[in-house]
Amino acid sequence: MSVLIYLIPVSIALGAIGLVAFLWSLRSGQYQDLDGAAERILFDDDRPVRAGRDAARPAPRGGRNADGPA
Repeated sequence: MSVLIYLIPVSIALGAIGLVAFLWSLRSGQYQDLDGAAERILFDDDRPVRAGRDAARPAPRGGRNADGPA
């Protein structure tokens, strides 16, 4: 029962720290653009990034077999 003397102030302090962190995040604008990241993931980049030895060659413009015979 005497352990409650220590646990109650610790739990109140942790709750206060959590509340302060939440209020700080509200004031700093962390919740301003909730849908922006979700929408950005749906759109492709303008040009795909290519690495390795194919980086010097331009990307093919055609379909599946654009480099070879049809």
